[in-house]
Parts: sequence; C-alpha cells; structure tokens
Amino acid sequence: MNSEAGREAPPPSAETIHRADLLEQLETRSNWDLIVVGGGATGLGIALDGATRGLSVALIEAEDFAKGTSSRATKLVHGGVRYLAQGNIGLVREALRERASLLQAAPHLVQPLAFVMPVYGGKGAWFDKWFYGIGLLLYDLLAGSRSLGKTRLLSRTQTAELLHGVREQGLAGGVQYWDGQFDDARYALALARTAIAYGACVINHCKAVELHKEDGRVAGVVAEDRETRRRYRLLSKCVVNATGVWVDTVRRMGDPRRDNLIAPSQGIHLVVDRDFLPGDRALIVPKTEDGRVLFAIPWLGKTLLGTTDTARQEVEYEPAPLREEVEFILREASRYLERAPTRADVRSVWVGLRPLVRPPKSGTVQTKKISREHTVLVENDGLLTVTGGKWTTYRAMAEDVFDRGVAAGLIPDVGPSRTAALQLVGAADRQSRGLNESPGLHLYGTDAQIVQALPGADREFAPGLTEAMVRFAARYELARSVEDVLARRSRLLFLDAATGSSIASLVADILAEELDGHFDAAGSIAAFEELARRYATLP
Repeated sequence: MNSEAGREAPPPSAETIHRADLLEQLETRSNWDLIVVGGGATGLGIALDGATRGLSVALIEAEDFAKGTSSRATKLVHGGVRYLAQGNIGLVREALRERASLLQAAPHLVQPLAFVMPVYGGKGAWFDKWFYGIGLLLYDLLAGSRSLGKTRLLSRTQTAELLHGVREQGLAGGVQYWDGQFDDARYALALARTAIAYGACVINHCKAVELHKEDGRVAGVVAEDRETRRRYRLLSKCVVNATGVWVDTVRRMGDPRRDNLIAPSQGIHLVVDRDFLPGDRALIVPKTEDGRVLFAIPWLGKTLLGTTDTARQEVEYEPAPLREEVEFILREASRYLERAPTRADVRSVWVGLRPLVRPPKSGTVQTKKISREHTVLVENDGLLTVTGGKWTTYRAMAEDVFDRGVAAGLIPDVGPSRTAALQLVGAADRQSRGLNESPGLHLYGTDAQIVQALPGADREFAPGLTEAMVRFAARYELARSVEDVLARRSRLLFLDAATGSSIASLVADILAEELDGHFDAAGSIAAFEELARRYATLP
C-alpha cells in the first residue's frame, strides 16, 4: 500500500455547489478515468483519493451521502479493542494508523474520547481489572506516537468520580483508555465536498440502473437522476462497486448468477437524555451476558446506548429494530447505570446494517464472529467491488482499491495516494466545545463564518439548528430534502425524532426558497414525518 503520509496539504475553501452543474458534467463528459457507485464512507473515500491523484472521477449515489450504514455507526473512530482480543494485530495496527489520519483530516468532527470500563464483583474483579488493563496497555503500545492518552487502572472511587452516572453497588474499580469519536454523516459530507473541490463530479439522488458492457466487459454505467428521471450513460474502463450492503445487487447487474458476497448484520442504537451519563467519558462493557459489547457514549448532548449484532436476510434503507434488541440494550444498560433507562426515555432508535464479508462455506456462522476486514474483488467482467471494513479504515480501503485497480489494468497508474495527511473542507483546530456538547456552529469548523453570514443566522429552529444552517445545507452540502437536512446535515432525527418532526415544515419552507423547481415541499415533509415516527417508536 502506497501513501505520502508526511505530505500535508491545506484544506480547500468552501464553495457553493450547484447540482445543475454536476448533472451537466454527467451529460457532457464522454469518458471518466473512474466511476464510483455508492456515496457512503468507502465510495467517497475512493472518489477523493482518485481526484487528488488527478484522475477524472464521477460518483453517483442513489439516495443521499451516508444514507445507509455510514450515518448509523456508533460514532467511534477506533483501533478496535475487540479485534485485539481476537488476536487480529494487523487490523488493529491499520485502524490505529487510520484513526490518526481522521483526527488530522477534520479536527472539528473527530476528537479523542476517554472510555471507562467499570469492573464489578469480589475476588474475580481484581483479575478482570488487570486482564483488561494489560490488554489496553498493549493497545497503547501498538498506537505508539499516535496514542490519544494513557491507559489507567482505576480504584472504585476514581471510577465513580470519572464515570458520572455509573452504578456504584458492587463497583470494584475500572480501567480508563482513549479512542476517537466523530460525527459520521458530517464527515462523509466533508469527504464529498472535498472531492468536488478537487475536481470530482460527486452527486446524490442519482441511481445506477444498469452496468454498461462492451465485449462482455464492464465499460460504464447508466445513471438516472431521481429528480428529473433523466438518464446518463457514463463510460469508464473502471467501475467501482462501493455500495456497502447493496454490493450484491450491483454485482448481479453484471451477472445475475453471482452468489452473495455479503452476510448483513444489524446493529441498533437507543438515544436517551444526557443525564443518564452526564460526564464527558464513555462507558464500555466488553462482555455482556451474551458476549456482546455494550457502549454508553456522550454524543451531541445526548447519550447513545448500543449496540447489537443480529444477522438479517433483508437489506433495506430503513431496517427496523427488533423488540429483543431493544430489550437487550435496556436490560444491560440498567445493570451499569445508576438510573436505569426505560422505553419511555428513548428519544430515537436507529438501525444500521454492517456489510460483513461472508466467509467461504460459512453456513450459519454468527455475524459477531465474522471478520471486519474489507475485501477488494475484481470480477470476471472487470467490475471492481469493495466491501466490508469499517468507518475508521475507509481511507486505507480506498488505497487498496487503487492498488488492485492499477494491478488489473483498470486504473491509470498516476502515483501513490495523497490523502494520508490531507485536510478536508472546514478543517479547523479542535474546538473547546467538542462532540460531547449539543450541536452548534463548532461542527462547521472554518465554515462557521459562512453560516453566520447567511440569512437567518439568529433564527433557531431547534437546539443547534438555525435557518442559516438549512440554507448552508442547500447551497454548500447538496441537501435536497427535509430528511437530508434533519438526518445528516443536522443530526436531529438521530438525537430526538419528535423534535425533528415538529420543525419539518420550517425546514421545507427554507428549502423551497433555496432549491429549484424539483423540490416537492409537501411530499418531503410527509416522507420525513413518517420516517421520524419510525425513529420515535419502539417495537
């Protein structure tokens, strides 16, 4: 894997983005060096990598950027403590290296976070504390100069002081270590905007409906703009299928007989008020009653509880939580939090599907035992598929795609990756208000000045969301619907679904002013209100 880790470049300046200009590029350009299908973390990382190498790149996303898995993560940029326990040192080293890259790329969106692992019980507690402590010290050693803080063994008193809200009955001590935290959807938007700034044509709500072939080889895609229903034929020697849990759908466009590559796994998160865990540290339980990991994480003024690992057959844009998943998280959280959360306390519930790569002849293997490593596959018709992996390693996945694509003669060899030290649009020094605090201007980095200069900067729709931020989403971030704004430019749908629903019409009014005649205000409001009801309702 090639990279220029030591070569730094300043972040590009923010510029307005006109969707009509992007569609005109699709119309007028006959050939591209690279076409990427899928606008999640992986696809956007590939588009940025290609654009910074000087290649002509088009990326099409059927829905919105990070609409699927990439906006539904546990909000952690991490080296993978669990993978260390599994003995996968290589994956941990790679993830720790990439964690440092994300922290540098967007300091306003990625920040260090302290985790405290409480230990309960009698004589066995001493063994648990030292067992996990030694493992986490190894984690520090693997991080080396990229370490975010030292691991500490904690007494009972120290654990209670650092982890406000933890249940103290039976508490014997704990371990503190450091990892990273981020806003996944806004980071994805920063990737998209940065790729555009470097010359890529990156567009959302534009679906790949057909793989174009010449002499049995993939030679491009047919894309349909979902707003105008106009179709565009995009030609390229290299088409990358980076659609996450939907990669098998795209693979079968080339050959309907292809077997499934993906074994989808579902993870849900419950969001409750901050006072359940009022401090600035996260709680981690490495092994619950059924062997899963439980997190309670402070994020944007709320507390995230999760997650689960449930095999699913269906692949949907809005998967539904299962009742047993909700009950599991509430039950386990009540064992470790002084104030036990109930169903009535949940402000939002959301679900993500992990694109786990199915092991050969896997049968009914448990999804939690499937490796989180990624796979890059050159199909027999030249389609380049990448899937698996995790958010933290998106940039390394992009490099691997280029290595395979160049080796297969699909991508021009124009030198190594330039993204290892690249800063994204909006990158600013780390803010005093971090991701533990409620949403606000600090999430915009250097773009905050632009936001404040737009009309409505002093008109607040909801905590952390102003009229000016909605206008910024339309002008600079390619937002095309109420959902685009309230789910991914703002995170209100994920933080408090009912509050999001209550301001849908206000957001639609501003979008109607900002967008062209393709915006259907009534339809956009109705679609978002139905979605918000799902996020606000427990099974």
